[in-house]
Amino acid sequence: MSEAAPVNQHEAMWQQPHSPWLIAIVVTMATFMEVLDTSVANVALPHIAGNLGAGVDESTWVLTSYLMSNAVVLPLSGWLSGRFGRKRFYMSCVALFTLSSLLCGLAPSLGWLVFFRILQGAGGGGLQPSEQAILADTFTPAKRGMGFAVYGMAVVAAPALGPTLGGWITDNFTWRWIFFINVPVGILSLLLTSRLIADPPYLKKQNRVGAKIDYLGFGLIALGLGMMQIVLDKGQRADWFQTPYIRVFTFIFVTALILAVIWEFRVKDPIVDLRLLKDRTFLTANVMLFMVGFVMYSSTVLLPQYAQELMAYTAERAGMLISPGGVAIMLLMPLIGFLVTHYDARKLIAFGFLMIGLATLNMMRFNLQVDFRTMMWARVFQASGIAFLFVPINTAAYAYLPREKNNAASGLINLSRNIGGSVGISFVTTMLARRAQVHQSVLISHLSVYDGHFIGTVRSLTHHFIASGADVVMATRQAYGVVGEMVARQSSLLAYIDNFWLLGMSALVLVPFVFIMKKAKPGGPVAVH
Repeated sequence: MSEAAPVNQHEAMWQQPHSPWLIAIVVTMATFMEVLDTSVANVALPHIAGNLGAGVDESTWVLTSYLMSNAVVLPLSGWLSGRFGRKRFYMSCVALFTLSSLLCGLAPSLGWLVFFRILQGAGGGGLQPSEQAILADTFTPAKRGMGFAVYGMAVVAAPALGPTLGGWITDNFTWRWIFFINVPVGILSLLLTSRLIADPPYLKKQNRVGAKIDYLGFGLIALGLGMMQIVLDKGQRADWFQTPYIRVFTFIFVTALILAVIWEFRVKDPIVDLRLLKDRTFLTANVMLFMVGFVMYSSTVLLPQYAQELMAYTAERAGMLISPGGVAIMLLMPLIGFLVTHYDARKLIAFGFLMIGLATLNMMRFNLQVDFRTMMWARVFQASGIAFLFVPINTAAYAYLPREKNNAASGLINLSRNIGGSVGISFVTTMLARRAQVHQSVLISHLSVYDGHFIGTVRSLTHHFIASGADVVMATRQAYGVVGEMVARQSSLLAYIDNFWLLGMSALVLVPFVFIMKKAKPGGPVAVH
């Protein structure tokens, strides 16, 4: 025992050999590009489909294949870091992501592009957890909030900037440059990482000890998460459980994940350490990050789609609608990193959810005449609330965990946020389609030959088309067609409003539950080592 104490004290006092701020910038570079790739290809799908001779439905596999492999690797990254060394694993992920990005840009067919996107997602899946663990070990507890603020600027702002950047590149160059831009950044990241970053002593000790590979746990988790991603992505298009393969895939992913949870709690060396969820602060942080992903990714899908579908915006202009929100997040992150070191993180989180809830409910005021400025500022208000969540939640999540659990914890945290994003996108997509149908049936029921306003509108439009040169029969058909389009647009508008209400209320409901987390002294040391 007398010999162990100095070693433990030395490990606890260990610091990276270079400036923590320089390390934060270096590890953020590759992660920014990885997160950017989750949204940058969205607006380019029609161009990809046309260039590679595929249908638009088929081109969506460019997105889902990436998310599937990403989701599988995320929870495994902690174990892989402990097994092979965090620096070595991180650099391998950067190298795989960079090489597969190059191959994506050179892909000759959709099949090859999907295959290379799977490789890209596998490389990208290990970047975020590794970076979080590096930051948790690099910064002292008192400065950890500021370190996570640098990371937060990349992770939260990248999805907001992605559609704008993707639209601009696609319109001015070719969709292939969406992937080529990752290559120089990846090479620079590899060079700097090899020179500046080192593994802490406790992690090197873990690497020497090694562990038995949990093949069964890996198989169950990979199968469950892969099937779940397919169900979430294809569910609405396949009419959910009315389609046999959706029912089968749902049964497989639910069964696989249940068995994985049981197995991982029982096995000695689990590939995903679910025992960390016994800590109520860490468990609550995972739930909160699930909701951050749910609201953030849902809004990133809803607003550009609203602008293009109802306001006839171009892809680039729709992307510009949400980009100022990303700028607001980047400007606020340093302030929030400072606040989290001086104030109770739970209060900042509660304020963030309150702000998101009110901002999203404010979007219910949108109509078919809303201008660009109104929508942009509504998004900025909402994004500002998201900025108040990311850093405090991540800081609180690590507060009561042993330092040697940082790798495992980072994998679970990022998985929660990504699954929240997948569930959120699937949820709003389904709600848009179903609620639009409901509202359309209600509005049509009020269109009657006995309704004076309806008859007056049809007559006015008929006279307009007759004056334009149409005969009476054709003019009447055109008038009814215009009324039908008006009903469809109004139904879609009401469906968007329903989504804004549900997202806003779900954020507000979470405010009191934030205080389930244990209170940690602002800027104080972590509770356990």
